[in-house]
Amino acid sequence: MARIFSGIKPTGHLTLGNYLGAIRQWVEVDQHRADSLFCVVDLHALTVEHDPARVRRLSRQAATLFLAAGLKPDLCTLFLQSHVDEHTRLSYLLECTATDGEMRRMIQYKEKSARERAAGKSVRLSLLTYPVLMAADILAYGADEVPVGDDQAQHLELTRDLAVRFNQRYGHTFTVPKAVLPAVAARVMDLQDPTSKMGKSHAEASGIVYLLDEADVVRRKIMRAVTDSGSEVAYDREKQPGVANLLEILAACRGGGSKPADLAADYSSYGALKRDTADAVVETLRPIRERHAQVCADPGYVDEVLRDGAERARRLARPTVDAAYQAIGLLPAG
Repeated sequence: MARIFSGIKPTGHLTLGNYLGAIRQWVEVDQHRADSLFCVVDLHALTVEHDPARVRRLSRQAATLFLAAGLKPDLCTLFLQSHVDEHTRLSYLLECTATDGEMRRMIQYKEKSARERAAGKSVRLSLLTYPVLMAADILAYGADEVPVGDDQAQHLELTRDLAVRFNQRYGHTFTVPKAVLPAVAARVMDLQDPTSKMGKSHAEASGIVYLLDEADVVRRKIMRAVTDSGSEVAYDREKQPGVANLLEILAACRGGGSKPADLAADYSSYGALKRDTADAVVETLRPIRERHAQVCADPGYVDEVLRDGAERARRLARPTVDAAYQAIGLLPAG
C-alpha cells in the first residue's frame, strides 16, 4: 500500500480553498486508498512573526476541522508536527545535505522575505530553511506520494533532490517521493482578487470564504465577488478570471463530473451565477460546520486522536530517522 503525507499550516482559519484543494481529497480518496498521514504542521507557523496563543488555537481548530470534514482516525493518522520530535531531528541532517544556494532560490522564500522586509520586519532564518523541514516531514515517513499544488512543487522537487543526494552519499536511507495531483481538487482564487489564491493568512478577508463562516456571511462574500467587464458568462481563466473562479467553485461544490465550461452555458447573468454558487458553497460547508460543533463539544476526543496519532507517527518515523543518523556518521545513543 502506498504511503501519503500531507499537511496544512495553522497560519489562519481554514478556507474553502483548503477544503476543495486538499482536505476533500484526503477525505474522499486518500484515507481509503493509502496509508495516509495528515499533519497540522505547526512548526512551520513559527517562520514569521506570530502570536503564540493564536498558533495554539488555530492548530487545535485545524485538527478539529480535519475531523469534522470526515477524516477517520481508524483509516488515517492525524497529528501535530510538534508532537513528533523526529521532524526536527531529521531536519538538521537535511540542512547538512542542502546548500545555501538551493535555499535562496526557493520562490516562496524570495516572495515572503521581500514582504517581511517591506513591512520593516527582520527575516527569520527559519524562513530560509523552511523547505528543509518540509522535506524532513515527508522523508521521515517514507512517503511514496505527496499531494501538492503549484505553490509547493518547487519544495517537493527539493525534497526529492535531498533524498537522492543523501542516499548517494551515505547509503540508501530514504524513499524518493513523487508529487501527485489531487484527483478531486480545485484551485480556489480570492473572490476579490481572482488572480491570487484564496489564502488563509491574507490580511483582507472579504474575498475569503472560511470553513466556519455562517451561511449569510458566505452568501454576502460570494454575491460581492469581483466579476469582469461585460456581461457574458464564459469560462475563460485569462480574460474573465472572476467569472471563471465562480464557475470552478460551483463545479467543485456540485461534483458529479461538473465542468466549469459546461456550467457557463446555463447562465446569462452574473447575478444568477453568484446566487447558485453561494447556494452550492453553503450546502458544501453546512455538514462540516455542524460536525465541527459536535467535535468541539468533546475536547477529550480531539486530545485522544492527536495523542494516538502522534504515537503512531513516532513509531513510523523513528526507524528511518535513526537509520539516517547512523548513515551520516553519528553514534547511536546508549
